[in-house]
Amino acid sequence: MNQKECPSCAMMINKNDKVCPICNYEYPQQNRLYQIIAIILVVIFILSYVF
Repeated sequence: MNQKECPSCAMMINKNDKVCPICNYEYPQQNRLYQIIAIILVVIFILSYVF
């Protein structure tokens, strides 16, 4: 299944599309660096309570 639902108009569109062709909703680009930093901060936060 290589489709996803548009959060704006609820239509199924191609998974690789960055913009919905129906309502022109633009999907936000996820920055991998922010995800890695968030995971590191969560691990540090958890470790600070363990030790």
